[in-house]
Amino acid sequence: MRIEQLEYIAAVTQHGSLRRASEQLHISQPALSEAITKLERELGVTLLDRRRAGARISREGQDLLHSMSDVLEAVDRLRLAAGDQHAGVSSVRVGTVHAGTSTVLLPTLRRFADEHPRTSVEVRTMVQEDIYLALTEGTIDIGLVNLLDGDDLPPTVEGTVLLHGRPIVVLPAGHPLTSREEITVDELREEPFVGMRSGYLMYRFAHRVFGRRLPHHWHATDGAEMGKMMVGEGLGLTLLPDYSVVGDPRETGGHITVRPLAGDRSRVTMVAVQRHNARTTSGARSLLDLLAETAARSQPSAGS
Repeated sequence: MRIEQLEYIAAVTQHGSLRRASEQLHISQPALSEAITKLERELGVTLLDRRRAGARISREGQDLLHSMSDVLEAVDRLRLAAGDQHAGVSSVRVGTVHAGTSTVLLPTLRRFADEHPRTSVEVRTMVQEDIYLALTEGTIDIGLVNLLDGDDLPPTVEGTVLLHGRPIVVLPAGHPLTSREEITVDELREEPFVGMRSGYLMYRFAHRVFGRRLPHHWHATDGAEMGKMMVGEGLGLTLLPDYSVVGDPRETGGHITVRPLAGDRSRVTMVAVQRHNARTTSGARSLLDLLAETAARSQPSAGS
């Protein structure tokens, strides 16, 4: 067994295919595949599921992935102690539905960069089910998801609650409905609406609120960030968790504003999730701790 073979498995897991991993590692794809095959023979397990669509970490590989990560971390520490300036450089991969980007995620990333200058963070925008799958396969380390009351996490992941909030109506600052203390479902139904696409929690919430009588004009987008931009441009109103809006530069700058949804007492929770019983890297543990600290300081009061 060679250290580079473990690095090859980690690269395929991170990049999602042999081709992309070979490009990042600057070796040929056949050489990469052969090195992994030799490791599989030595360990007596199939580490990759090789298919026409690409290669993914196998179930057996998932079970061994964190042990391999422990070995690579130990090698990095040894190289760093020996004076290798390129050692100790690591990364943490985060999948997010863009929940609390301005209030939680970005402040956390700024602090993390100051405290961990040799650890980079890769942030991916994903729908919730893809986050759960990526955690199980080991292609991300931490996920940020939203849950409605009654929602459960899948058994493959475990979560740390970051924020509690409520769904609220997001409007352009000059919209006539800003004169109301709260907005009814019927009023919202008569306006152009910016909805999240299928796979996002607020897509499910909007359909629960409107029932079969959907707004006549419905725009669909990916994630809260684009939704807020579209509202700010006057393309419609939307529904988002309050912690996705309160404190956002568009809200504090007076481009968008929020109102409660009349008669609604739903609760939504932002949760940081990891693979169940995962042995996380020190960087991932530190980032998770900082997310919790930042969330505790930024819990919004609007809409509560």
